Amino acid sequence: MRYYEKIGVLKPRRDTNGYRLYSLKDIYKLNIIRDLRQLDFSMKQIKEYLDHQSVEQTMALLREEQELIQQQLKQLKARNRIIRERMASLAAASQIPAGVFSVKSFPNRFCLQLNEYITRDEEMDFAVKKLHSRHEKKIRDFGNQSIGASVSLQDLHQGTFHVFHSVFFILEQQIEEYDFVLPAGQYLSYYYRGGYLQSPQRMQEVFDQVQQLGRKILSDPFEIYEIDNRDTGCPEEFLTEIQVRISEGSES
Repeated sequence: MRYYEKIGVLKPRRDTNGYRLYSLKDIYKLNIIRDLRQLDFSMKQIKEYLDHQSVEQTMALLREEQELIQQQLKQLKARNRIIRERMASLAAASQIPAGVFSVKSFPNRFCLQLNEYITRDEEMDFAVKKLHSRHEKKIRDFGNQSIGASVSLQDLHQGTFHVFHSVFFILEQQIEEYDFVLPAGQYLSYYYRGGYLQSPQRMQEVFDQVQQLGRKILSDPFEIYEIDNRDTGCPEEFLTEIQVRISEGSES
């Protein structure tokens, strides 16, 4: 109140004891200030309006205020849609059975990628944040983003575990600028729950299953983090999917 008086927005009268006396007009001005400040009007804009208040200016201000409210409503609706999608995604992920193999067919999947040598969870988090910050304008919502990390077949065959060579985002649709494509085809899929120390063991189970199916591995395997530390602080609740592209039909 004193600040508004200092900059000349409010000009209360004083009684014989020096107390400020605010009129109905002052209260009206306070309501205007509150409403416009919530819409990010600057005090300079608000003071200019109050100093030159007229029906024409009031109508112009109301139109601008209405437009800003419509923009906020649009943003809130979009945010609400994203929240609903994330809730549905988490609910669906919670129902996925772990330890079950399946063969999935995918079209081309377009990705944004950061090549990075990663050996620890902290390095993984940093790499994901770095990739997000590089492409923030292209990512609709980080919470709903499909995040993957690739493993080298050569490393696994040589007994080098817990090493990832890149992180990537799988885009919902193709954009003009992307880094690489996960090729269309069949992928062996396997989900596991819990911490990431079990990853090498689960990878080996995937390779064993490929052999049992009589298929060939066509590319490096990767993990997709369906439920991770964006959603929970309890590692036992993590849900990770391993995918590896395989040949179609059994190999003789």
